[in-house]
Amino acid sequence: MTVILHTIADKYLRSLPEPFKGKIKEALERLRKTPPEGDIRPLAEHYGHWRLKIGRFRVLYRVEDNVIFVTHIDSRGHAYKKKNRGRR
Repeated sequence: MTVILHTIADKYLRSLPEPFKGKIKEALERLRKTPPEGDIRPLAEHYGHWRLKIGRFRVLYRVEDNVIFVTHIDSRGHAYKKKNRGRR
């Protein structure tokens, strides 16, 4: 599968220090496998959206036609806030 980062997710990922950035990039690579690997759960309020837990960070994404669209990457406390969900 192909992974495409939304502008917001890419900007946040680039702003992180290297150790965190590396962990998230490794987790995104494992997400491409069939079946995807990692701590993955569906988002209750958003049908078709999923979250990948990486320590204190959350990757929110959806899958369409074998393409993973990463809509948001943020810390646990901020990833689920309504103001962020509206920008996907």
